[in-house]
Amino acid sequence: MPTSKSIKYIFISGGVISGIGKGTTSASIALLLKSSGYKVAPIKFENYLNLDAGTINPIEHGDPFLCEDGTETDMDIGTYEKFLNEDMGRDNFVTMGGIYKAVIDRERRFEYDGEDVEAIPYITDEITSRIISLGEKKNADIVMIELGGTAGEYQNMFYYEAARIMTLKNPGKVLHIHVSYVPTPGHLGEPKTKPTQLSVKTLNSLGIQPDFIIARGEKKLDRRRKDRLALFCNMHKDDVISSPDLPSVYEIPLVLQEQKLDEKILQKLGLKVRPPKLKDWIKFVESTKNVKKEIEIAIVGKYFGTGDYQLKDSYAALFDALDHASWKQGFRIKTRWVDAEAVEKEGAEKLIGRPRGLIVPIGWGKRGSEGMIEAASYARKNKIPYLGLCYGMQLATIAFARDVLGFKDANTEENNKKSKHQVIHFIPDQKELVKLRAYGGTMRLGGWDAKIKKGTRAYEIYRKYDSFKDKKNLITSERHRHRYEFNDDFAKDFEKAGLVISARSVKENLAEIVELPKTVHPFYFGTQGHPEYKSRPLRPHPIFMEFIKACSSNKSIE
Repeated sequence: MPTSKSIKYIFISGGVISGIGKGTTSASIALLLKSSGYKVAPIKFENYLNLDAGTINPIEHGDPFLCEDGTETDMDIGTYEKFLNEDMGRDNFVTMGGIYKAVIDRERRFEYDGEDVEAIPYITDEITSRIISLGEKKNADIVMIELGGTAGEYQNMFYYEAARIMTLKNPGKVLHIHVSYVPTPGHLGEPKTKPTQLSVKTLNSLGIQPDFIIARGEKKLDRRRKDRLALFCNMHKDDVISSPDLPSVYEIPLVLQEQKLDEKILQKLGLKVRPPKLKDWIKFVESTKNVKKEIEIAIVGKYFGTGDYQLKDSYAALFDALDHASWKQGFRIKTRWVDAEAVEKEGAEKLIGRPRGLIVPIGWGKRGSEGMIEAASYARKNKIPYLGLCYGMQLATIAFARDVLGFKDANTEENNKKSKHQVIHFIPDQKELVKLRAYGGTMRLGGWDAKIKKGTRAYEIYRKYDSFKDKKNLITSERHRHRYEFNDDFAKDFEKAGLVISARSVKENLAEIVELPKTVHPFYFGTQGHPEYKSRPLRPHPIFMEFIKACSSNKSIE
């Protein structure tokens, strides 16, 4: 059993630009080491002062990834889950706000015995203690530490100081990998290494010498550029690893393995070199390349725009889940992003048209909600396969209430407190929290059990893929992130009119899944949970598998 004395540590830092790919690089290296038989525990340190990612606008920092234990984290935690096929949680995610709070709370309890509490050593001690504690809790051989941001930012200086201290105190047990950008300007036509040289110089000024450079760029790094980086960054040229842009991030582990990065890491850490067992991963990657058929799916959302640009990261987990399920069935997804606010102004017919399928994903608040309701109604009337996720499930019930039940003012309490037909309303215990403005970490979060109704589409889906948590009692579990629920006062009205409530939560008996029968619609399905957070490359989520299947056989557009 590994102890804190035998655990090895790998720090992953970033250079030149944010979003360079530290997360996918960390996850790829972790996959290679795990496939070689080592227990790997990843941890991500974020710079912001938020205690978690739950209160951050997805346009600002991408889709917060929701863990099984309810922790709202950075997207990279989702990448770790997908590559390692393991659940992550609060021990794998740390923010600078969380570090400060822990230290200040301890000071308020007089746990520092009257010392003047300063950043060093107390902040750095808290950082290193989180790293060591994770390794011990997970019984890890190797802890992978991803440092948020880029080298040289003032927000993450204490992380780098903690990394320097850990290196000093653990000789031979710590490695530093620097993921940096090597651009190829179009007007020059050759990769330029100077930005990475300066980034490494910044690292050196912090007392850190990288053991490896992962050179990210549009093209594969040639020998000349590797030689230049080795010379000016004070390292061996074989420790400069090329990581060019690829059609899929899932190819990254194979590209790194081709350059024997895993072998080099194990040798430097003094661990036995074992060939990674990547047969299933290679088979999966090959399946992503041999796709010839394409399916167009419209996603009607409200978090696409950032200035003059479109941001895919706002729905990162959703796009991943669609890819996993479509590749498994031999399809490629062509997503058409539809702005919900534009639908309100120009109408669903004009903007949505006749895609093979339609999704209304997660969302909050009134902005764009009427466009999303119109989209849900449009999909139902035109027999377009529909998947409503959380807010998309709620708005689908509102559309049904208006169109079928005749409740013209039907709405969610979140958007219209004066409506007589609030078919979506506050979870009772959430009202007091909102009154207190206690928004962070107070929603219905994490994995929740639900009982599936026999004979429904939901029952068929979970049975087909053997995905029941408890097969005997028809119990499933999905991750949740919301504070509004279906209003059970209207349940009989809905069911009488043909909308099926096919799953209810075990604990509170709340509606979890609604659907229309196959005889009425080819696929009309809304889930209060978030199946996208549980999808894995080698194990796509059953709901997405069946949605893609319905889209592929949808003839309504012909």
